[in-house]
Amino acid sequence: MSKQRILSIEYIRGLSMLGVIGIHTGAYSLANPDVNVHLFALLEICTRFSVPIFFFVSAFGLFLHHNLEAPFNYFNFMKRRCRTVLIPYIVWSLLYMIHYTWVSGDISPWFPGILVKYLLFGLASYQLYFLVILLWFYSFMPLWRMIVKGIAKAPGFYLTVLLLLQIAVNYYSSYILEANFANRYINMAIQYRLSYWVIHYLFIFLLGAICALHYQQFIHKLRKYRIAITCFFGVTLLGMTGYYYHLLFTKHYSPEEAVNTVHQLSPIGVLYTLATTLFLLVLFESYRLNPVIKATLTQLGERSYAVYLVHPFVMYYLIGFINSKNIIMSVPVVLAFYVFTAAISLAISWLIHFSSRSRPSIGLLLTGSAAKK
Repeated sequence: MSKQRILSIEYIRGLSMLGVIGIHTGAYSLANPDVNVHLFALLEICTRFSVPIFFFVSAFGLFLHHNLEAPFNYFNFMKRRCRTVLIPYIVWSLLYMIHYTWVSGDISPWFPGILVKYLLFGLASYQLYFLVILLWFYSFMPLWRMIVKGIAKAPGFYLTVLLLLQIAVNYYSSYILEANFANRYINMAIQYRLSYWVIHYLFIFLLGAICALHYQQFIHKLRKYRIAITCFFGVTLLGMTGYYYHLLFTKHYSPEEAVNTVHQLSPIGVLYTLATTLFLLVLFESYRLNPVIKATLTQLGERSYAVYLVHPFVMYYLIGFINSKNIIMSVPVVLAFYVFTAAISLAISWLIHFSSRSRPSIGLLLTGSAAKK
């Protein structure tokens, strides 16, 4: 596997990290009653591929050098994943909970029942659910190995069937399923299903696995059909934004209501995620990037994990400063909020990285790895 192909995945990871920050910036922009709906669409609608594509990247990393025919040591596999994901997840969950209690005085999250619920469903901070789903994906690795073996025999057919099933399942979960059962534990499991149901992202995960196993053939096909893929991307992007504006101006939804309808699990959202994934692979594999963009995406890709974990802290204090100065979340302020969040989070990620050189425990606890001296 060539270095350039690895870099393409790093670029996608870095761009996706910028998209995640955009989604969370969009939520803060709603503090302005007269929020700019077009900027909101850019931050909240156009970036909706960001979280699902991380599962593509994760599966790609798992299967890139994975021999499906070799014996699989599940214990060692999970031991490594617990170090890289479970430990940082617990540490960051505790940090966010300690911070919440410190600033609010509310100790209720520390009650045993609530604490267990917070840790099970990633409720300590709004971005941590991703790690919970990732851990569930890891725990089912033997199953994915068997499924990927089957898909690899006829990837076009099986991935198409899986895509259609994914759209149907996500539609049912998003718009029909309700937590109205008699059993409170079943209701809780359904209420927080977005925090741990791997089935919501199964297609994009398995696509990443197949892409890693047959990368050269996969990229050859993408280059061959790059015009069609670009058109597919454009059509789905128009579909996402068009549906958003339809809900705003025809159905009179609020921006928040619209984005809660046009999300990554909606039918058009699933197609948009697929189209964006293919388009970015074609873009990064077929064209040379500007050196500045290349360096930025590389840095964000390498530090994306720490940036993902820390950026809500940065946003909390930035919005606190903005509110203390009675500054309205106008378009320039929202854009500045976005840029400062990304820049400060990246700086903190570098601080964690360099600190772990002298104190490896810092890196192991916060990111699951220590920087080499």
